[in-house]
Amino acid sequence: MAWVEYSYDSGEALAIALAHTLGDTAEAALDMRGHAAFAVAGGRTPLPAYRALAARWRHDVRARHIVLLPTDDRCVPHDHPNSNVGELRSIFDGSPVRIESLTTADGDPDRSVRYARAVLADHRDDFDAVVLGMGADAHIASLFPNARQLADGLGPTSTLEALRVDPDPLPVEAPFPRMSLTLARLLRARALHVVVTGDAKRAVLQAAYADADASTRPVAALLHAPERTVHVHWSP
Repeated sequence: MAWVEYSYDSGEALAIALAHTLGDTAEAALDMRGHAAFAVAGGRTPLPAYRALAARWRHDVRARHIVLLPTDDRCVPHDHPNSNVGELRSIFDGSPVRIESLTTADGDPDRSVRYARAVLADHRDDFDAVVLGMGADAHIASLFPNARQLADGLGPTSTLEALRVDPDPLPVEAPFPRMSLTLARLLRARALHVVVTGDAKRAVLQAAYADADASTRPVAALLHAPERTVHVHWSP
């Protein structure tokens, strides 16, 4: 296990650095393998980085060989304001980048489980990078503490790649079931990035650094995963 923490003066500086890192990762993957694949979080913190990447890739013909997949999504129609894949498609509109989904177009939870697993069956290679946010309750992707599916989602050797998660309680701002990549699938990545802002969340991270118990702080399962380095990006 290992983690490296990078501190930035502002969220803007964090986004610029993250966009530069992901852009260079994509270039290296395209040079080496001819394609690149990323699993990326929704949420406000990484969105400026995605906008910078969209601008960088808008006129790059090789960007058609880049695939972006949400790390998780709410089971809502893709035109719903709480849809991560809808937001990604809006940001990268006009770019040749391909955006895959974990949910069906109408967001049906049961059919989305089958759909997500079929999509992942077509993407067996390791992700070139995974970008995760972290909630105030220490959840990553949609692996929430107290969710009845948490143990299945955190199993480091699980053969599951995606699963439905029902947060308990449902977040007031987005009271929907979720589709989430499992920890085992997230760990199949050449680079792992966590983006966090604010002193309160930094305190949650510090607690997770010190305690590997993931039942109350799911992010700890990522931070303490053996033989992996997690790049933690923080700003006030």
